[in-house]
Amino acid sequence: MTHENTQSFVLGDVEIIRVIEGRAPFAAARDLVPQSGAEVWKENEDWLAPDHWQPDTDLAVLALQTWVLRSGGRTVLVDTGAGNGRERPGSPLFHQRRGDFMGRLAAAGVRPEDVDVVVNTHLHADHVGWNTRDADGEWVPAFPRARYLLPAADDACFGPRGGYGDGARPVDRLVYEDSIAPVHRSGQAVLWEDSHRIDARLTLEAAPGHTPGSSVLRLESGTDRAVFVGDLLHSPVQVLKPSCNSCFCMDAAQAADSRRRILGRAAQRRELVVPAHFGGAGAFQVREQNGRFSIGGWASGS
Repeated sequence: MTHENTQSFVLGDVEIIRVIEGRAPFAAARDLVPQSGAEVWKENEDWLAPDHWQPDTDLAVLALQTWVLRSGGRTVLVDTGAGNGRERPGSPLFHQRRGDFMGRLAAAGVRPEDVDVVVNTHLHADHVGWNTRDADGEWVPAFPRARYLLPAADDACFGPRGGYGDGARPVDRLVYEDSIAPVHRSGQAVLWEDSHRIDARLTLEAAPGHTPGSSVLRLESGTDRAVFVGDLLHSPVQVLKPSCNSCFCMDAAQAADSRRRILGRAAQRRELVVPAHFGGAGAFQVREQNGRFSIGGWASGS
């Protein structure tokens, strides 16, 4: 499948389709990854630019996207982007968006009623927005037949029991109320912790730090393997410098530990690494030598 906003590839007997909600310069590189240092961006400019970084403006380029997996006769969505019509004060890229994400899903052959499982790797605004839709002024689940798999630790933190993230970011209350609470009210929410097997090929595992419940989704089919890492990585420079967190990571030490662990296992097991936000190719192979990680090759799909 080839389309401006989609790309696809197959691992074993699982079809994977990338559906892009939007792609744009997002933030200054070292605002996004504060400890990265200017040198790592400049030294790798030849391949970071223009898909992941704009050297002339020093802006990191990110994508908003959803991964569609067709596995064992079921359709699984991994993260649901930012959504339309949301109150997101302080986030111009997310506030009152008016995009055609559902049209792009349809172009990829996915109707709302076709979706069996929605995975939210964590509960930040840009991963849960299309969980719901506006129905005459009321937020309702966008995928009427789906089970929504939510990390229990994030639900506890960002829901009312955790004071909506202890009120650290006022937007967290808005996100929970328009994108998570309606799924609970409909009875479609499934809370999980530690690990959760979706089917014989797909397993969720905790990878905390970015948020308390941040998770990764492992795919294993035949000899092919992949790991969907959510926001463990916002930029390829974090592969080169895994101790460097994004500005959005809630527990810096834990996030860095999770990143090193997941990258190390991916290198050892030859898992394709699939981040949530890379602006260029959607997935890559990782290599490890003498404790240092590098990009082994990009998987661009068709």
